[in-house]
Amino acid sequence: MDIHRKRMEKDLNELQTLIEAHFESRKKEEEELISLKDRIEERTRKEEEEAKRRAEDDAKKKKTLTSLHFGGYMKKIERHAGKKQTGREKKKKILSDRRKSLDIENASESVLREKAKELWNWMHQLEEEKFELQYQFAKQKYEVSAKINKNRSTLNMKSNLL
Repeated sequence: MDIHRKRMEKDLNELQTLIEAHFESRKKEEEELISLKDRIEERTRKEEEEAKRRAEDDAKKKKTLTSLHFGGYMKKIERHAGKKQTGREKKKKILSDRRKSLDIENASESVLREKAKELWNWMHQLEEEKFELQYQFAKQKYEVSAKINKNRSTLNMKSNLL
């Protein structure tokens, strides 16, 4: 009985040691995680400050250049860049209007089937539009080449007459 009791105490001590080691390692891991989060926050804050500083520097440079002799040239560049940006913005807007959110997180099977059917119909419609546009393009290409050939032949006839 005494041996059994000593064995139980020894096991209990080992278990307590293991538990303490586990909690100490967990505490270290939590401290490391907190320090990592702090470093990430610090880095993002520094990056934001750097981006802000760069934007201010760019604005100063731009202001300086526009106040110099290059004023008209810079305005022309800004106008040209503005048009490109609006074109990109238009494209993004059109694409965002075409893209529909699925919202299928907690949908039932019937809703999912309906959504799949709707997407299939939409895809079918887009394929039809694509086919029609390709046909129109080919037709217009043929008409242009026919008109070019006709113009060439009339020019050849005129040059032969002269």
